[in-house]
Amino acid sequence: MAKIIVEVMLKPEILDPQGQAVASALPRLGFDFAKSVRQGKRFEIEVDGEPAMADIEKAAEVLLSNPVIENYTVRVEK
Repeated sequence: MAKIIVEVMLKPEILDPQGQAVASALPRLGFDFAKSVRQGKRFEIEVDGEPAMADIEKAAEVLLSNPVIENYTVRVEK
């Protein structure tokens, strides 16, 4: 059994209001280490056997992300 990890992030030029909210809350809570914060999504998909990477890439592009405003990466953990 393999685990597919798909990570989706907003493209750098797209504003990230959730990340900005976290970034502004951190110092108020006493955490002064962050220069900036961007928030994303992570999907873990378990598959039997060897995954068809073309199918997973297509699912990431069509369903799991919005390619107009988001980038994604796909990796396999065994």
